[in-house]
Amino acid sequence: MKKTTITLLLAIVATVCGYAQQSAPVKPLKELQQAFVDLRFGMFIHFNMPTFCPEDWPDPDASPALFNPVKLDCSQWAKAAKSAGMTYGCLTTKHHSGFCIWNTATTPYSVMSSPLKRDVVREFADAFRREGLRVMLYYSILDTHHRLRPHRITPEHVTMIKAQLAELLTGYGDIDALIIDGWDAPWSRISYTEIPFAEIYSFIKSLQPNCLVMDLNSAKYPADGLFYSDIKAYEQGAGQKISKDANNLPAMSCLPLQPKWWFWKDYFPTTPELKSAETIVHENVDPMGKVFCNFMLNVAPNRDGLMDDNALKRLKEIGKLYTKRGPVAKLGHYDDAILVPNLALGKPAEGTWCYDCQLFDFINDDNFKTEWYAHPSVKEPQVTISLGSEQQFNAIVITEAEDDCLDEYTLECRVNNEWKTVFAGKATTAKRVKMHRFGSVWADAVRITIKSYKTEYCGIAELGVYNERR
Repeated sequence: MKKTTITLLLAIVATVCGYAQQSAPVKPLKELQQAFVDLRFGMFIHFNMPTFCPEDWPDPDASPALFNPVKLDCSQWAKAAKSAGMTYGCLTTKHHSGFCIWNTATTPYSVMSSPLKRDVVREFADAFRREGLRVMLYYSILDTHHRLRPHRITPEHVTMIKAQLAELLTGYGDIDALIIDGWDAPWSRISYTEIPFAEIYSFIKSLQPNCLVMDLNSAKYPADGLFYSDIKAYEQGAGQKISKDANNLPAMSCLPLQPKWWFWKDYFPTTPELKSAETIVHENVDPMGKVFCNFMLNVAPNRDGLMDDNALKRLKEIGKLYTKRGPVAKLGHYDDAILVPNLALGKPAEGTWCYDCQLFDFINDDNFKTEWYAHPSVKEPQVTISLGSEQQFNAIVITEAEDDCLDEYTLECRVNNEWKTVFAGKATTAKRVKMHRFGSVWADAVRITIKSYKTEYCGIAELGVYNERR
């Protein structure tokens, strides 16, 4: 990026940070999470440059001249959502190819360089609010047009992200939730270190404290814990399935109404393969509401900027069938999300004998699908992770290789060459993710000693060490 562009972006961030949204009192996070699941059912709207291309991942340098929805009518979208009994809409402000559909000062690669020259985000937000519906926005961290890709991230990229989020979170009223995509996913490979999660999360909350941050990261992180997201988000088409029996976390699950693709395709108006009203209501909205999961149905507008007749008809059918509206049950106890970096990531780990090739290296490799397993002949297996130098931290999170493996164990921290116990006893939950929070310590190593376990083999997928902002 040119120096003048960076100067402009920094000016946007500095100016916008001077007047964060103050339209409503700041609410406790768990109250916001409950309010989100109480919304039950909303509309995802994938509408961006891919609408005008054959693929959902188009040429990142596709001309803005392609974006020309000559009959764009966001009021039609809002009325369609209301006819289905939905309570909100969520629009793709920027997808992976980097095209912005709002009046942004951060890049010429936007709707203002297209034949339309209208702020789609503005029209969307105004239309949905006129129908009494809530407003949410989607934003992709991955940005192939601006070459914001893994191993190519620069400080200027982070500045651009902040500037764009600042525009979205100060120019369009209260935003109930921001869905973030393309960040720390196996397919995007942009880590929470390259684009610092805690920094971006805090920036969002500084602008709109009541805006939930929902990162689409369930492809990586286990279902039993909230990691780097206020809401556990599941993309069904990518194989991410929420438990309709056991989930107790505030959650969202999304699925397209039209076949397979998120963005419009030329055969959508005549396809007989729209999901049925029964599938949407009886297999998604109703059962998910029973396990604190809000269901988001994607309906893709066409190249004119309108929803197809067959989609409009199906949405009305859904509205007639969907009768269990209103708040869901009250959320029970669940642990707060982990939002800060793992201090143990990639640090040296050693311990007692491992089983086969499942070595200590897997216990802190940031991969929840690889595991360290203790050798069954070892009576009390043990692993020590050396942090390299004294670090301040106040939480340790164990993610087991299998559900309900650990029975009794101790967690210790090495302080001035002496081991200090921060937990000792029986596992406090049968779930796979076990979060332990305690007062801050300064230590240069952590150690887990497993006193007993319930299964034939005992394994841990990840052991994380965190210094949370409390």
